[in-house]
Amino acid sequence: MLRTFVRKLPLVAALLVGATSLSACATKAYVREQVAIVDARVTTVDAKASDALARADAAAAAAQGANAAAQAAATDARNANQRLDQLTTRVDGLEQRTTSRRARN
Repeated sequence: MLRTFVRKLPLVAALLVGATSLSACATKAYVREQVAIVDARVTTVDAKASDALARADAAAAAAQGANAAAQAAATDARNANQRLDQLTTRVDGLEQRTTSRRARN
């Protein structure tokens, strides 16, 4: 049995050396190439994300401006309604005076 093992030892050693040489490690150039590809993709995605954030900020600023304008318009409308109520009261009073003077004459 030992003789069989000794005879097969060079074959097993050759197979191990062959298997490890076939599973070769990546070279620095290959790794750099792959990292460059991934880096380019990351840079592109980062630029798109920055652009999307800038657009979102601009939209938020525009919405705030529109909201402020809407609030100002609502305030103006309330003021106009109050003034109209005051004028309506005055006109009603004038109409009553006019009607009462006509009735007396």
